[in-house]
Amino acid sequence: MECVLAEALLSQSRDPRALLAALCRGEASAERVETLRFLLQRLEDEAARGGGGAGPLPEAAREVAAGYLAPLLRGLRGRPGGGPERRRVLRAAGAALRSCARLAGGPQLAATLAEEALRDLLAAGPAPGAEAAVEVLAAVGPCLRPREDGPLLERVARAALGLALGVDGAGAGAGRAEDAAALAAGRLLPALGQCGGAALRAVWGGLVAAGAPSGPGRVGPQLLVLSALAERLLPEPGAGRGPRAREEGPDARRCWRFWRTVQAGLAQAQDALTRRRARYLLQRAVEVSAELGAPCACGPQEGTGPSLFWWSEKKKDELLKFWENYILIMETLEGNQIHVIKPVLPKLKSLFEYAVSEEDGCWLFHPSWHMCIYKRMFESENKILTKEGVIHFLELYETKILPFSPEFSEFIIGPLMDALSESSLYIRSPGQLIGSGSPLGLKLQKFLVTYVSLLPEEIKSSFLLKFIQKMTSRHWCGIPILFLSKALANVPRCKALGVDGLLALRDVLQCTMITHQILLRGAAQCYLLQTAMNLVDVEKVSLSDVSTFLMSLRQEESLRRGTSLWTELCDWLRVNESCFRHASACSSIGLPETSSLNAYVKNLVQECIKSPSWEREDRFMPDWFEAKLVAMMVLLAVDVEGMKSQYSEKRRTQNVLRIFLDPLLESLMKFGTNAYMPLLKTDRCLQLLLKLLHTCMLKGSSTQDDEVFTLLQSFVLSTTESVSEFILRRLTMNELSSVSDLDRCHLYLMVLTELINLHLKVGWKRGNPIWRVISPLKNASIQHLQELDSGQDPTLARQIQRVVSMAALAMVCEAIDQKPELQLDSLDAGPTERFLSSFPLNCTLQKPHAEEQSSSFEESSASQGWGKIVAQYIHDQWICLSFLLRKYHTLIPASEGEVLEPILPAIQMPVRTLQAALEALTVLPSDRVLPVFRCMKILVPKLLTSSESLCVESFDTAWKIISALSNTQLIFWSNLKAFVQFVFDTKVLTIAAKIKGQAYFKIKEIMYKIIEMSAIKTGVFNTLISYCCKSWIVSASDVPQVSLSSAKNYSELVLEACIFGTVFRRDQRLIQDVQTYIENLGHDCAANMVIENTKREDHYVRICAVKFLCLLHGSNVSHKLFMEDLAIKLLDKDDLVSKCRTRYYVNSQQHRVKNRIWQTLLVLFPSFDQNFLNRIIDKIFQAGFINNQASIKYFIEWIIILILHKFPQFLLKFWDCFSYGEENLKTSICTFLSVLSHLDIITQNIPEKKPILKQALIIVLQWCFNHNFSIRLYALVALKKIWSMCKTLNMEEFNALTSVIESSLNEVENMPGAGNAKKNWQRIQEHFFFATFHPLQDYCLETIFYIFPRLSGLVEDEWIAIGKFTRFTDIPLDAGFQWYLSPTHLCELKPGDWAQQDIGSHSGEADSQSEWTDVQKKIIPWKNSAPDLDLEVVFQDRVARLGKSISRLIVVASLIDKPTNLGGLCRTCEVFGASALIVDSLQCVRDKQFQSLSVSAEQWLPLVEVKPPQLIDFLQQKKAEGYTVIGVEQTAKSVDLTQYSFPERSLLLLGNEREGIPANLIQELDVCVEIPQQGIIRSLNVHVSGALLIWEYTRQQLLRHEDTES
Repeated sequence: MECVLAEALLSQSRDPRALLAALCRGEASAERVETLRFLLQRLEDEAARGGGGAGPLPEAAREVAAGYLAPLLRGLRGRPGGGPERRRVLRAAGAALRSCARLAGGPQLAATLAEEALRDLLAAGPAPGAEAAVEVLAAVGPCLRPREDGPLLERVARAALGLALGVDGAGAGAGRAEDAAALAAGRLLPALGQCGGAALRAVWGGLVAAGAPSGPGRVGPQLLVLSALAERLLPEPGAGRGPRAREEGPDARRCWRFWRTVQAGLAQAQDALTRRRARYLLQRAVEVSAELGAPCACGPQEGTGPSLFWWSEKKKDELLKFWENYILIMETLEGNQIHVIKPVLPKLKSLFEYAVSEEDGCWLFHPSWHMCIYKRMFESENKILTKEGVIHFLELYETKILPFSPEFSEFIIGPLMDALSESSLYIRSPGQLIGSGSPLGLKLQKFLVTYVSLLPEEIKSSFLLKFIQKMTSRHWCGIPILFLSKALANVPRCKALGVDGLLALRDVLQCTMITHQILLRGAAQCYLLQTAMNLVDVEKVSLSDVSTFLMSLRQEESLRRGTSLWTELCDWLRVNESCFRHASACSSIGLPETSSLNAYVKNLVQECIKSPSWEREDRFMPDWFEAKLVAMMVLLAVDVEGMKSQYSEKRRTQNVLRIFLDPLLESLMKFGTNAYMPLLKTDRCLQLLLKLLHTCMLKGSSTQDDEVFTLLQSFVLSTTESVSEFILRRLTMNELSSVSDLDRCHLYLMVLTELINLHLKVGWKRGNPIWRVISPLKNASIQHLQELDSGQDPTLARQIQRVVSMAALAMVCEAIDQKPELQLDSLDAGPTERFLSSFPLNCTLQKPHAEEQSSSFEESSASQGWGKIVAQYIHDQWICLSFLLRKYHTLIPASEGEVLEPILPAIQMPVRTLQAALEALTVLPSDRVLPVFRCMKILVPKLLTSSESLCVESFDTAWKIISALSNTQLIFWSNLKAFVQFVFDTKVLTIAAKIKGQAYFKIKEIMYKIIEMSAIKTGVFNTLISYCCKSWIVSASDVPQVSLSSAKNYSELVLEACIFGTVFRRDQRLIQDVQTYIENLGHDCAANMVIENTKREDHYVRICAVKFLCLLHGSNVSHKLFMEDLAIKLLDKDDLVSKCRTRYYVNSQQHRVKNRIWQTLLVLFPSFDQNFLNRIIDKIFQAGFINNQASIKYFIEWIIILILHKFPQFLLKFWDCFSYGEENLKTSICTFLSVLSHLDIITQNIPEKKPILKQALIIVLQWCFNHNFSIRLYALVALKKIWSMCKTLNMEEFNALTSVIESSLNEVENMPGAGNAKKNWQRIQEHFFFATFHPLQDYCLETIFYIFPRLSGLVEDEWIAIGKFTRFTDIPLDAGFQWYLSPTHLCELKPGDWAQQDIGSHSGEADSQSEWTDVQKKIIPWKNSAPDLDLEVVFQDRVARLGKSISRLIVVASLIDKPTNLGGLCRTCEVFGASALIVDSLQCVRDKQFQSLSVSAEQWLPLVEVKPPQLIDFLQQKKAEGYTVIGVEQTAKSVDLTQYSFPERSLLLLGNEREGIPANLIQELDVCVEIPQQGIIRSLNVHVSGALLIWEYTRQQLLRHEDTES
């Protein structure tokens, strides 16, 4: 078209001046400038051929350039807008300018234009106007002379490179500036590169200069430039091979900066185009090296490792194989799918074999190349691919020991640990049991142990320190930090870490504290402590460093006295106590035969209780940190001493403890007599006393056998009198007068409580020191409260004393309430009770006067947080009132009118008290409402009848508090427990159900709200069902009817509990899996011993309900009515679930709910009598007709068998089930045929079995001839069982049928061949339900809740191990309960249903392959194998009768899923006369989408059904018949479609839409054919691909037919 236009113009006039002048007039449109370009190019061609008229043409070209094109481009620089039109003008003007420069007849024009454009470019920088200047330079650059214009070329090259790389004002330009940069890299620089010499050297020097900008953002532009100049920077294959041939330009292969840029593009580039450029440069470098054959090596960057790139002709084959595999892997990774990469992973392993020399064990290839592959996998968006890459990397050292490389260590600490931070990588593998541990976690542990063991000693310390510091560099989730900590804990002992390492470990400990899951947090702490003991060099750390590190551990989560971890720590201290670095503060104290540990601990105690003289008395109470540290170190030192003296003197422990505590005990003994002892010293002494008791008692309940605790207890008891007198004085003598004193008050009351507990343990005696303190403390507190009500000004001191007195009174009430031995008064109401009962409820404290607060620093903050102080004051009031209500609950009237002159107003006026409780709930913060809930628990049952609306209001207000707390972990559970105990109290439930008023419906509403909350907060429903079931359980001596009548009114609660269980998100399931794994470690993980199992898993809701039902007895009327009511509701629920969704998927929520319903019905079955079964038998049989999942089908069949066994009179109804029309029965008849296969169990208790056998035989024989294969199989199994019973009973009336039945059974048993039918017959007989399961002997909780769900394919979430039933002790079962465990071999079977067993029978075959002979480049799916079977393809002959021409082409589409693709293929095959289309299922032809595309082609084309597992056998059979098996797939060895000649007998195998052809089927192919592509998209639709090959086959056959005829 361009030539035609130019010729047309020239034909108008042969004067170039006139033509050019005409085109240069008028508006500079894109069409006009493009026409000018065409004309100039035509004139340039004629001038080159010598026919263009040399005279006027050069002058005309100069005029056009200077007078038209240059101003035009200059004008375009001034107006950057314009869009595509402007870009067309720029391109056309640039090309025209190049022609002008060539026609001008000299270099002057090109140099002038270049100088001007360069000035404009340097002035514009990356601004949008630079695009025009770049266009000019790209046009005239090739016209410059390399030598004469060398300086100019250099300046142009540097400017162009700076623009392309974004050096000038990086980030300032956007939009069109990016276009200018791309234009400079894509057009200008390659044009300059053609000039060679100075320009090329300038560009290359700018790219590889030491100060050149680098970073991820620079990689893309750098690779763009390098790929544009690849032909100049890398010697061209086939060019001159002498040394002179390389003098013109640099060789990029020899520059390490070039290779680092390529590697960055391969591994770090975010866009596919940049990665493609990097692969292109690598592939070109390899091809060039192979072509040239000359040795080549990249210059060293650093160290003594191998070159980044090298070539040797001697190792050409190995090098080509290495780089071929390497590039194949990098290309395959672009698919970003695990199906692409998994079969290629063996090639990645082979890269390591090539990379390491067998002779000296050194790296031949730089390991950074391998790291690029892994980094690419780690950064994939596909987490499955990331996980596969991580696992492959961790498995490297399992089979081969790789040489040490710094890059390897840096990669582990960098990209590998970044990848390991993703929690989803640690999920269980399919088929693994819950709690079996993460495969990746175990591989990580094995890898780290191996790698660290192989590290050189001088490197090991720095690597481990960096590894641990990396763990603190980001916010890790609990699961990754746990497995990393566990891996570190298993590293063999070595002296690798010093103080920095210990500090880094402490920082990691701080990171673990943000983990919400306490068990994960505790386990990680345990492993980090073990890491410290294994890796710390004790000679580099002091005991002070160790003790500070230990304080980072939480005793309530990990480091608890009495655990194996504590013992391990003691042993570590014992072994290393003389090796620790000595600190100046730890000088010898003069202990006989003492160690540095003992000296350090004694010094700690002395320093702790010493009070510096300069400390002020009005200071805040000291921090608890020091007391915790000293207490822990004292007990560690004592236990270490106990280890040493285990086989020598036992008194040494006592002596050492006494020496440690002497300073403390001496000070405590002076408390009662020394009134001038410094306040801070008393605080520290009491803090240390408390922490010693708490840390020592943390061991658990076995304190009687603990020698250390016994000694500590005796020491503390000796100081009781002095300490208690001191506390009494401080609390009652107005000595506490400031805000900070409230903390001291709390400390004193805690100490007093501990002293009371100690005295109760050793035996309470009247007259002991505590006894002498409690009464004066109570009286003094009451006196203070009475005096301060006299209306005096509310000074700070007076208000503080009120708070202190009320707190002391609350402590006394709690102590008396929990310890009846402390009861000081009789049950009659004394002055104390009258005072407390008359005390104003919710009495607040007025803020102190502001002028008093300014008297000191302490008082300046007195009013800050005053609300918190008032809340504590009201909280203590309700503690006292709770004590009174429990003590005098019998005096509470049902209404206030019953008592005229109340002696105890708060008790005898309950309505007013409950109203005050509601007011308190609105005033108090959420962490202070517990005593109010306890009071309401006592008041509501008394008032529910007379003041129902007030009680309902209390329910509502309390629930609002609980629902608002659902995200507050610390106080939620205690408040929820108190709330449940108050609202769901048995008395409340009974009364509410009796009156059936607002309260009853409000309780039901709250019940469902709690169940709803439990869906998002695990454990909420557990609290409710556990409390209710425990309260409903009564002993035989009580009246069960009353208790269960209450339960019957709330049977919905038990119903919901029986079917409860949410489908967790993957991340929630992962957390539960890991927690189960930790629990399964038992004593090996100390966190299991320290952290109490809260039983908050969803399973425990059902366990609680089931154990409750197991305690009910059918002989008890109320129990029986309750269970029958529950059974009816369960059946109704099953019917509702079935109707709401007639079709549901396996393991869906509907499937799980139905499964749980039938499990519960099986548990209830023993309580069903004949009368009740008469009511529900129809519903049970009706459930058998529904299309259920396998697990539910088994339960329904089981319960029908049990019913018929126990009550044979229902057999008549059972026979009726076979009388429904076949349309209604469909395949559900298999359920009833399965029941008949256990006819021997059903008839066990029937004396006359012959009539039943006769009826069963008649029914079964009918179904043996059904057209449905599955029904025939089930009927044959039943027939086999029934006939064996008939033969045993010698039933003569069936003699006529003997030969028919036995020959039929013999034919089935001895079926010839290894076909599908025979295998299914064998498998159904071996199925657990028919071969092993015994309906009576296997009736137990284990079979119902664990074995059946496991064997029937339910997800592991539904398996409830029997151990959980025994561990859940909230509801104990009777000692005589016998049906926990299954006595048969059923529990030993492996899961697998007969109908699905033919899939994946060779499941291990793919993984056993070391390396596939051919692999996909695009898509390689998971292996899908099939069993052996004989298939015979019988083609329909309808088409032959129609006279159609049939080819020998078979198209196999069994792997295709979508009906639209199958329909289109069917139409294509029919049009081109394929002999047959093979599909997965013939049912596809009924699909409307299939029919809409096939347009009835299926009626004229033979369709054959071959399942995917049967394909291998089918392909092998076709091969034996002479067919060539052709795969439509892109593989490493595929043949171009245009080059392939199809045999007449061709079988075309098409791949799956997403996964392509599976790897195992690729190995069965004779050839792979790929369709050549020119575009960017990587694949065609499978129907389109198939159609192209079908047409190509048809075209070739037609040509051959024509040749034959001619």
